[in-house]
Amino acid sequence: MRRYRFKLIHGLLFVILLFSSCLWISCESKMDNEDTSSQTTSVNKEVLTVDPQAVEILRRGLDYLRNLKQFSAQAQNTYEDILESGHRVDYEIAGGVTLKRPNKLRTERYGEKMHQIFYYNGKTLTLYNPDEKVYATSQAPATITEMFHFARDTFGISVPVSDLLYENSFELLNQDLNYAIVVGKEMMGEVMCNHLLFSRKDADFQIWIADGELTLPYKYVVTDKTTPELLSFSTTIYDWNTNPTISDNFFNFLPPKGTSKIIFLKANAENGDGN
Repeated sequence: MRRYRFKLIHGLLFVILLFSSCLWISCESKMDNEDTSSQTTSVNKEVLTVDPQAVEILRRGLDYLRNLKQFSAQAQNTYEDILESGHRVDYEIAGGVTLKRPNKLRTERYGEKMHQIFYYNGKTLTLYNPDEKVYATSQAPATITEMFHFARDTFGISVPVSDLLYENSFELLNQDLNYAIVVGKEMMGEVMCNHLLFSRKDADFQIWIADGELTLPYKYVVTDKTTPELLSFSTTIYDWNTNPTISDNFFNFLPPKGTSKIIFLKANAENGDGN
């Protein structure tokens, strides 16, 4: 089976438009041709539309999340893949995230074939696999944003919701947009959300942000346009707690009895480019 790796979306783009009603070219009269040309021009302009309202809702949502001193939430992640048979299959991975600014993070993801806990305490990052009873630890930069870059670039490790947790998430997601719309208002569980669609060169992303004062994100979908299958990764976020009681020890890893320490495999070595 093929597996695609999703990365921080520094460049996202994808719009699906149904042009059928706009691109009919009639040979019956010059007026029909002129009407069709006018409609096509209108559609092309629409493709390049960046709705300021969509951008503002995104900004408010990410600013609200960035300004929270601490929070916890649960997440359900869906990875799309293509089997060798050509059929698409979805893989579900549950997880959770706990963050305490400026430099503490703990995430967990688990499924039938995966259980990993990621610890970051401002000094070290540790990846622990309870089922295999192994862990790896490395020195890490002093901020969450720097740690994300370090973990991704050095070890190929990414946290599914990291796109939303960077200090400059809005600037990263907002750059190079060529399409942005408010799709509408939709319910995520019991929460009314603004459903937003954004597009950039190589990917789309959608985000559902709560409508009201607590503008938390409840769903996030990235569609990779660089693959012909247009595969997506989605995260549904729920059970938000914006003021949890968290001890700093919660972010420190203490090896349980019987566990073994191993070394991180560097990203370039995994790709066969290193020693």
